[in-house]
Amino acid sequence: LLDKTTMNAMISDILCLSPRVTRSLSDIVHHKTKGNPLFFSRLMISLNKEGVVQFSLSRRRWVWDEEKILSRKVPDDVAKLLTGAICQLSPDVQAGLCALSCFGASVDVSIVEILERYLDLQLKSSLEVAVKECFLDKINGRYTFSHDRVQEATYNMMSTKERAMRHS
Repeated sequence: LLDKTTMNAMISDILCLSPRVTRSLSDIVHHKTKGNPLFFSRLMISLNKEGVVQFSLSRRRWVWDEEKILSRKVPDDVAKLLTGAICQLSPDVQAGLCALSCFGASVDVSIVEILERYLDLQLKSSLEVAVKECFLDKINGRYTFSHDRVQEATYNMMSTKERAMRHS
């Protein structure tokens, strides 16, 4: 787990602001995430997407709304946070992640190409969106889940019947 000082240093680096300026934000984020690194990264991404943490052209720096962050409901469980974030993706991207999750932590691009032909889906374009959204990494011709909990959350989103169908 990340302590408050480390989390503040990370937020300071990410936002290119002095640690003194980011301390209030990092205190709130640390409280919400309890120092969990995966929770931290997903929360920061979501706060930016929602415009709660955003770059201000007039102030020429990152700004945030502490009241909105404080009032934001955050699940107690990382899996719930990930499931919620995955559910915000398009159905095609969700389907691509679910298909990939049946293969484990990573899959070679050549397997994805075979699946595209067999399932008549545009998996690669959906998986590229998942890469941009930080759910997957694409390294050396392989799609790899950014964290085992992402793979687990995606896999668990499918019903037992759906899993059985995908594995057959």
